Amino acid sequence: MDYKSNNIEELGIKIELTHFTAGEVTELHAILHVEPRGDMFKEQLARLQQGEKALMEMDEVKDAKTVFKRYFLSDATNQAPLFDEQNDCTISYIQQPPLDGSKVAVWIYLQRGTEVSFSNGSAVVSHNGYQHIWTMGLMDSSVDSSYMQTWKTMLAYIDTLKQFGATLERNCIRTWFFVRDVDTQYNGLVKSRRECFMEQGLTPNTHFIASTGIGGTPADPKALIQMGSYAITGFEPEQQRYLHALTHLNRTIEYGVTFERGTLIQYGDRDHVYISGTASIDNHGEVLHVGDVKKQTQRMWENVEKLLEEGGMTYDDVMQIIVYLRDCADYQIVKQMFDEKFPNMPYVITLAPVCRPTWLIEMECMAVKKAKNDYRDF
Repeated sequence: MDYKSNNIEELGIKIELTHFTAGEVTELHAILHVEPRGDMFKEQLARLQQGEKALMEMDEVKDAKTVFKRYFLSDATNQAPLFDEQNDCTISYIQQPPLDGSKVAVWIYLQRGTEVSFSNGSAVVSHNGYQHIWTMGLMDSSVDSSYMQTWKTMLAYIDTLKQFGATLERNCIRTWFFVRDVDTQYNGLVKSRRECFMEQGLTPNTHFIASTGIGGTPADPKALIQMGSYAITGFEPEQQRYLHALTHLNRTIEYGVTFERGTLIQYGDRDHVYISGTASIDNHGEVLHVGDVKKQTQRMWENVEKLLEEGGMTYDDVMQIIVYLRDCADYQIVKQMFDEKFPNMPYVITLAPVCRPTWLIEMECMAVKKAKNDYRDF
């Protein structure tokens, strides 16, 4: 794993980059931060877009293709319409304000050595018999409850998967659900997702899907739910394994929600681990260290570490981290802790309440490691 940081002083942009190569394919994750200079959103966006161009000119990134972008915004409804139309990758715009004082940050995933195309809102990565289908920004505001919006959004996604000969049960690896006012609307999402999963053959006796369900405001003022997802075709069932870390965590179905703690995908040349949104919880499903963000952060790290270990990895294999905070006043404490523990890691801290009010912090990450498995390379 190679990490690189590039501060572009004239733009006030910091690029944090991770790149990994095995076999024919290089994967890259970049997080770009904007230095707040007392300017308006348009000016910050212009600087960020110049930073994105600078990213694409870096030696490590040249010839790579963008797969997806996630923009973290301070006011999605007013800011998302100011972006230029982009048709070369899949994009989500979500109101989860960066807590460094800026109005915007972006997470970008890129690949080199694969064929990347864009079709009907999905980025499709084709290589070696696999299709990797990334679909961001899904929502349906034609109905007025989080329950029904989740149903309609997931049905639309199921139709998208059908275009690739895929199903939710067999091919979907990872989802994200962003919920407007998570304290009141999350239960509707949970109920709808559980019912949809049951209908599609995902049950406690089969499996669920790695996921993050977190506070986040879509740009559409009527939207209560926004969804992102990742699916793969062309892989064998035995290439996928679910991570539980039962010494530290319990199965989510025990407290009524339906997602896997993490998922391991194995290829001939590498292993991928997708860690779901993880917080300070024990193996009885109870919140630990209520009211103490420092101790919650430490327990969260421990939980993620155990999930990574189960997937044969450590924090040295992590490519990026997204951190969600309920209280913006905790930012400086948490940032110092992350800077000390992960001095080279691309990460962003956003304001995004977790699905239980007593959880003060949550994180998610992706990890990759070289491997020699009896499957086709990535």
